[in-house]
Amino acid sequence: MTIVASYPNAKDPGSPLDIRPVGGRIGAEVRGLQLSGDLDADTVAAIEAALVRHKVLFFRDQNLDNDTHEAAAALFGDPVAHPTVPVAEGSKYLLELDSKEGYAASSWHTDVTFLDAYPKASLLRGITIPEAGGDTLWANGETAYEGLPEPLRQLVNHLWAVHSNDYDYAAQLSASGASGADRTAAAEQLKKHREVFASTIYETEHPVVRVHPVSGQRSLLLGHFVKRFVGLSEQDSARLLNVLQDHITKPENTVRWSWRPNDLAIWDNRATQHRAIADFGLQRRTLRRATVAGDVPVSIDGRKSRTIRAERAVQGQPA
Repeated sequence: MTIVASYPNAKDPGSPLDIRPVGGRIGAEVRGLQLSGDLDADTVAAIEAALVRHKVLFFRDQNLDNDTHEAAAALFGDPVAHPTVPVAEGSKYLLELDSKEGYAASSWHTDVTFLDAYPKASLLRGITIPEAGGDTLWANGETAYEGLPEPLRQLVNHLWAVHSNDYDYAAQLSASGASGADRTAAAEQLKKHREVFASTIYETEHPVVRVHPVSGQRSLLLGHFVKRFVGLSEQDSARLLNVLQDHITKPENTVRWSWRPNDLAIWDNRATQHRAIADFGLQRRTLRRATVAGDVPVSIDGRKSRTIRAERAVQGQPA
């Protein structure tokens, strides 16, 4: 078994940013910086370098609206809208995450991996934040890979998985922990969400181990969009996915952020997973997310991910 470095999330002493690591393996707060579309090239480069190093960056007290949020995202590449969900009102690219009924999808995932070139980064802005609860967790796929026992590492090095937005929504509801009236409301919201989210069904084959295009580091590419592993049955796929997800989401591989209004989190979507925590009852929780276009993942042996299905779902039929 490879021993993960004792403090892989340490600040780069050469960075010009005021960075305060939050967790031992992932996550850092950047202080004293207001994000906007007018940042100079050196500052943008420093943020990108910190993002590759720390995986997720947190910025408190940001004065962003929809326009400046989108302008900030454009500094890091081409902003892209979600492939199936309509954009938030008054925006060009933003996805609104609004828990009107006190329910939030709460399962580990990497954004939009049912596409081949899924986003390289996401920028999430806190708008209405519960008085208590509603935190977000992120997990480091690189330290998870490094910490795998050698037999598992040899297995995943050449394993591929099919990712799809037509995943097990019922299992997600069960994982949320909702019960009684809350569960009924959550089920109805989830049904409406699925009708939109899976209006076009995508399936894409990705390597389970992705090579980072900037750092060259290897990370586990999994999450709740995984439908099955190539060459394995559904039952064996489910068992293996549980084993690997447990390694990714070990507490030591994660960081937890307690939101305040006007916070912004930016994460490297090529090397992380994340999940919201649905523990805030009937309190309102509203955030908006911008995503930046990414490249097609490459496996250890140089093969690239490929889309194997993209078709409209039939109205009135299960996706």
